Amino acid sequence: MHLIKPLITIVLIFNISLSTEVHAQTKQKTASRPNVIIIYSDDQGTIDLNIYGAKDLTTPNLDGLARKGTRFTRFYAASPICSPSRASLLTGRYPQRAGLVDNAAGSYGGGGMPGNQYTLAELFRDNGYKTAHIGKWHVGYSPETMPNQQGFDYSFGFMGGCIDSYSHFYYWGGPNRHDLWRNGSEIWEAGKYFPDMMVSEAGKFLEENKNKPFFMYFAINMPHYPLQGEKKWLDHYKNLPVPRNMYAASVSTMDEKVGLLLKKLDALGLTENTIIVFQADQGHSEEERSFSGGGSAGPYRGSKFSLLEGGVRAPAFISWPGHIPANAVRDQFATNLDWFVTLPEYCNIPLPKHKLDGRSLTKVIASPQAKSPHEDFYWQSLGTTDNPQWAVREGDWKLLHSPRQAKQGELNQDNYLLVNMKTDSSESTNVALKHPDIVKRLEQKYQTWIKEVFEQ
Repeated sequence: MHLIKPLITIVLIFNISLSTEVHAQTKQKTASRPNVIIIYSDDQGTIDLNIYGAKDLTTPNLDGLARKGTRFTRFYAASPICSPSRASLLTGRYPQRAGLVDNAAGSYGGGGMPGNQYTLAELFRDNGYKTAHIGKWHVGYSPETMPNQQGFDYSFGFMGGCIDSYSHFYYWGGPNRHDLWRNGSEIWEAGKYFPDMMVSEAGKFLEENKNKPFFMYFAINMPHYPLQGEKKWLDHYKNLPVPRNMYAASVSTMDEKVGLLLKKLDALGLTENTIIVFQADQGHSEEERSFSGGGSAGPYRGSKFSLLEGGVRAPAFISWPGHIPANAVRDQFATNLDWFVTLPEYCNIPLPKHKLDGRSLTKVIASPQAKSPHEDFYWQSLGTTDNPQWAVREGDWKLLHSPRQAKQGELNQDNYLLVNMKTDSSESTNVALKHPDIVKRLEQKYQTWIKEVFEQ
């Protein structure tokens, strides 16, 4: 009997020690899982960061973040308009497969991405991450399509396409409507500057979840109209012509707010273990509400609403200190659908079993010699049922049908524009008549794709 008690004690101590070690290993494994932040800008021109070629902008924070990671020169949104671009980001699927091919109905309710779509937030949440949406939503205004029903534990922002940054009212069409929400409940904070509120809300979420893995979608509403950059930036750009000066002030205000977010990450000791993606949702706006311009696509044609390069070619980069190449440039074709596959791979999260259109960019990010994961890519956006705007990209070839912002007389009799992007990245010469075989092949590919993409 006297020997049994010491033996039991030894066994108990061993079990407690083993349990403590396993718990510590589990805690360490959980703590080491990288956090993820996606910063999604709004209506930003293809070259509208200093590091992307803009000579008249001041964007030190985003430039610095880009230099710490890998940036893309041929990165594309799956749509030239806001809502479908966001739907494709959140689902890893073409907008048609995601169920949102046009802008969501905004303040009028309805018309959003179906609630049964499985989002990036749901994927991260289902794998132990805390999730947050901060900023613009524009993917649905009805209860079942708002952020908290699409995988986000926490949500702060507006549900429509744009708001006044001080009153938080939506003025596009009538009736004018207040649009500021926290976790599905309307809140009133008149007079507070929305970009500052975004930084504050994001900071609180980071503080509360600094010891847990988190996924944050930081969808800043700039430089989308109304162009409400801060006064110091308006003063800074006072010598630029209108509307470039107002647009530039919005870009630099955005840059400064992103800088504050990065500073908060640093202060909490989270920088080294956080993957940060930055991307514009599509090209710059030339709408009347943006004073008919202000942004720039540089050498490329087109802007928001168009499938010409300036409408879908976006600045984009990814940073994760010590894990992906720093100050690296990648020229391979890549898209916003690809984040859905790439980010979970870095976080060792298994992908869902349903159909995805995104592809992993990890090999491309690791090596400039890696091939693009996309042999072909497709767009369809706006237009009429009998005359839709669509485009197909196959290697260097790009075939466009009825593209918005095309010049009069530029299209052939079938409304086609065929360009070779390797020799004509400005899409200035239509070679459809010279290559009818290529036109026919790409048209057939589109017809096959558009039928299939609505079936799953």
